[in-house]
Amino acid sequence: MNGCECTPTDAALVKGLARIIEPYRGQPNSLIQVLAKAQEYIGYLPKWVQVQVAEGLGLSLQEIYGVTTFYAFFSLIPRGRHKLSVCAGTACYVKGTKNVLKGVRDAIGIKPGQTTPDSRFTMEIVRCIGACGLAPAVIVNGKDVHGRLEAEQIPEILSLYE
Repeated sequence: MNGCECTPTDAALVKGLARIIEPYRGQPNSLIQVLAKAQEYIGYLPKWVQVQVAEGLGLSLQEIYGVTTFYAFFSLIPRGRHKLSVCAGTACYVKGTKNVLKGVRDAIGIKPGQTTPDSRFTMEIVRCIGACGLAPAVIVNGKDVHGRLEAEQIPEILSLYE
């Protein structure tokens, strides 16, 4: 990421976003639906997208920002192609979440909340993934559970995802 993303860099993205907003123009109650579609289209919600949505729906930028930061589903930063959700629930924490985080950091150089420069991975910490018997565990892309992890296993697991 190179600082402020206050202006769009791709005219095709701007036109595509305008097509998403147009059916909902002046309808502030459609905010979450429009933001979800915009994020699906762009990949995340940079400031220029929030500004266009605010103008299109007749809302303030503060209202848009409040919604995008309230719901965990929305992201204000670019996401990687693969999402690593590292469990920090009680069982995982006790059995080694810190080592798993260190393994990820050593393997791909990112901390929770960050995305690799090649947009391959985004890592986040989650409270519990419901796999306490496999602690410590990680879910990749919301479906692939990897459990009883040691930091040394992380590179091999990450190699499964291009």
